[in-house]
This record gives sequence, C-alpha cells and structure tokens, in this order.
Amino acid sequence: MIRALLVIACIAFWIAMTWLMYRGWRARAARQAGCIGELPVLPQDFGAQLLEPTTGLYVGSTIAPNWQDRIAVGDLGYRATAELTRFERGILLERDGASVIWIPHESIREIRTERGLAGKVMTADGLLVIRWQLPTGTEIDTGFRGDDKSAYRQWVESNGVCA
Repeated sequence: MIRALLVIACIAFWIAMTWLMYRGWRARAARQAGCIGELPVLPQDFGAQLLEPTTGLYVGSTIAPNWQDRIAVGDLGYRATAELTRFERGILLERDGASVIWIPHESIREIRTERGLAGKVMTADGLLVIRWQLPTGTEIDTGFRGDDKSAYRQWVESNGVCA
C-alpha cells in the first residue's frame, strides 16, 4: 500500500513539474514576443553564393549577450539539423522540420566561434555563432554546430559586418 502511494506521488510530482516547465516556456515566449517581433522575410534574390553550404545542427538562438537566454518565440528555440549558406545579401539557415531563417547582410554584427550557446556546451570553438539584429532592434546570437569544424575559419573570415 505504501509503495503504491509512493509511486502515485512520484508520478503526480513528475506531471506537475512537466506542466510547470511547459507554463514557464510559454510565459518566456509571451515576454519575448515584443522584442523579437517578425523575422526578416526571404528575398527573391539571395545574390551570389559566397561560401559552400555547411551542414550541421542549429542549436538555437539567444538574446545577446546572454548565451543562456534561449529564445522561446516561434520555433527559434528548437534544435534541428540544418544547412547554413552564405550569400552576398545575407545568410540562409535552412532547418529540417522548422522554418527557414534569413539573416540579411546589413543585420550581421559579428560571426565568431564560441564554446557554448543556449544550453549546448562544446569544446573550445565548437560552435559558430552569428550575432545579428532583428527588425525590432534586438540583437540575438544564433548558434550552429557544423559537421565540419574546419569550415568555421571561412565563416569567421567572411564576417563582412555592417555595424
């Protein structure tokens, strides 16, 4: 009898904690909605391709400069396999099972490597991080863990910042 009550109590506790995490995530999204706003739309013409596509994992986006303040608005907070391509007019991040992210060239503030972002911690320079400005004026960091880390050097050198 005591064992059954303990099992029921543990299950009830787990359900309550899961529900509270869900509520917290939704509250975070509601708080961030105003500063995130609408993402830039895809242009008709991307311009010439400057770098070969890099495959890997989109690890998420955070509100800069806090590497732990994951964005919960829309599907920006969800990890997904992705392909990152650099064009004259910006950066195209095509995510599997999620919306495409377009980062206009004039919005890019910095491209760098980091150890961690949005709860994903790697070895030194394990992530490629793009800091860019949304149309609302909010700066965010978008993290990408490439399958081939040797491509990071080209990305950092192609910075082309328009601050």
